[in-house]
Amino acid sequence: MSKPKILIFAPREEPPSILDQLEGAGFEIAKGSLDWQKPRGAYEDAFATAARDTVALMGTSIRHTPVSRRIMEGSQRLRVVAKYTVGVDDVDVDAATDLGILVCHAPTESNCFGVAETTIALMLTILKKIRERDASVRAGQWRQEQHGGTFVGSRLSDGYAGITLGIVGLGRIGQRVAQLLAPWRIRVLAYDPYLPPTNFILANARSVDYETLLKESDVVSFHVVLTKETRYMMGDKELAMIKPGAVVLNTARGKVIDEAALARAITAGRVSAAGIDAFEEEPLPADSPLRALGDKVLFSPHSAAQSYGGELRAGITWATRSVLSALAGKVPDNVYNRDVIPRWKERFGGASVTQ
Repeated sequence: MSKPKILIFAPREEPPSILDQLEGAGFEIAKGSLDWQKPRGAYEDAFATAARDTVALMGTSIRHTPVSRRIMEGSQRLRVVAKYTVGVDDVDVDAATDLGILVCHAPTESNCFGVAETTIALMLTILKKIRERDASVRAGQWRQEQHGGTFVGSRLSDGYAGITLGIVGLGRIGQRVAQLLAPWRIRVLAYDPYLPPTNFILANARSVDYETLLKESDVVSFHVVLTKETRYMMGDKELAMIKPGAVVLNTARGKVIDEAALARAITAGRVSAAGIDAFEEEPLPADSPLRALGDKVLFSPHSAAQSYGGELRAGITWATRSVLSALAGKVPDNVYNRDVIPRWKERFGGASVTQ
């Protein structure tokens, strides 16, 4: 009798100890092709074939060949899809829930807090004009008046209030951004209709509606997962409301923002600058209107969580633990689509696939 199969659909340097742990538990390990992660490919057929009869799928981000309904329907034994990352927008979560499959993610410190730190770095680089000052010195200039930076924090000496930061999505990353900026004594607004008041109190953030946040924030920073509600939640309509001269930061997901609308707002002077780590299409196309905006846009190649000694190692470990728990008939501690749990328990609860 063949061993139950786990497919690592998007491999990312899994340590030998992880593979040994899975194989030692009685599972066959298969790995997906790196081609599946490449842009503009048509690899769903190959993915679906490889996923057939699997009991678990695990891996890092795979936006170009997402985990679709068709792929998950290919195995009646599939119990869990476990991501190494925070985001699950490359998994059809609604389909997984319909099919009774757990979707697990990995909101680890290295993933979440790395993104928060990069958000702060983008904001300060823009507001303090670090790139412009560096270029000026390299060009033989010195202390150009136009390179004066924004004083971010409040000042008790003269009553300067500091900037207002608007955080859209006060989850782990949004809260960490607020915590990192607490010593700066800035005003923090936050929009997140899914959280209780306690979360805002702990982040020292004032809960406001989205329109108020746009109108009053000097910096608008997005930290939401990509859902039907958040897709293109910043477009022409929202940019018309934004405080003139505001800075927009996106370290969440590309399709949260309409990039063409943002480019128009920057060109018109409505938005002064943007810092972007996640794009509608990745890698960023050569003809993107954002590329024509010079220093008004600070780019990062969707690597906000990437850091030496961190990034995905903890996420791989957590995903492995989730897979082993689910395959032993237990509910993991990091289920994203929690609505599916009652149905999943009816199908798989208490039963090990290796029994």
